[in-house]
Amino acid sequence: MPMVDLHTHSTASDGEKSPSQLVLCAKESGLGVLALTDHDTVDGLEEAAEAAKEAGIVFVPGIELNIQWPTGEFHLLGLGLKEISASMKGLLASLKYNRIERNKKILAALANDGLEVTYEEFLQSQGTVHREDTLGRPHIAAYMVQKNIVKNRQKAFDKYLSKGTPFFVDFEGAELTAGVKAVLDSGGLPVIAHPLSLYVGWGKIEEVLRGIKAAGVQGLEAWHPGAKENDCRRLEKMAKELGFFATAGSDYHGPNVRADRKLGRTAGGYKIDDRYYYEELLPRL
Repeated sequence: MPMVDLHTHSTASDGEKSPSQLVLCAKESGLGVLALTDHDTVDGLEEAAEAAKEAGIVFVPGIELNIQWPTGEFHLLGLGLKEISASMKGLLASLKYNRIERNKKILAALANDGLEVTYEEFLQSQGTVHREDTLGRPHIAAYMVQKNIVKNRQKAFDKYLSKGTPFFVDFEGAELTAGVKAVLDSGGLPVIAHPLSLYVGWGKIEEVLRGIKAAGVQGLEAWHPGAKENDCRRLEKMAKELGFFATAGSDYHGPNVRADRKLGRTAGGYKIDDRYYYEELLPRL
């Protein structure tokens, strides 16, 4: 059976491939269903939808929203968007502004510490591939590699850009209720992405997920390459018990961004079963 992938990224946010290139790669990789879920933007959906139609791939329009959270990070997937609502447009405008301000603060902090970086040069380094309001830490990391400040992007995160480093600046995400409303108003289904990124221990995660479900989130991404296989099985079982539907994705960004992540594959390198679309997601769309 064809594979599916319900979590991918393009150059519309921090992916390596354009939306149409992503679709072609999905086709070559044997996918039958593909969701594009760029960070805080829907700019790549139209191009991807057209390419998917030509390639004969079922396309799921999506998004990945940054949600304000006290520990770790909370990303909310919106899957199966039918139209971009006024509430979504307003939310995205706010998030894009916050993203620009965060980038400026990070680069200013790096410059104040003696590194030869500027915000203007950073923008120039990205050329015309990305818009200013879609840039984030992965792009700053790439810029630092270009400047020979670090050997690779991971080193940039380890030393300068991750939480706990002196130059980390928290991102001001959306309120969960606002994110859920924006997804629902747009005809989509709200799904919590990679829930272990919440940085909540197993002893408390069930209680936390109950609260998230009460806020209107309907699905849970049980399978993600950043988690261990046994943890994914545990999350899927928990999802069923709590009343979530389960999804799976690769969180693909491209081989030069995350070489370990492959389209249509998730934790343990497993192919993503098409039941995560046909049995879990599709009946609810």
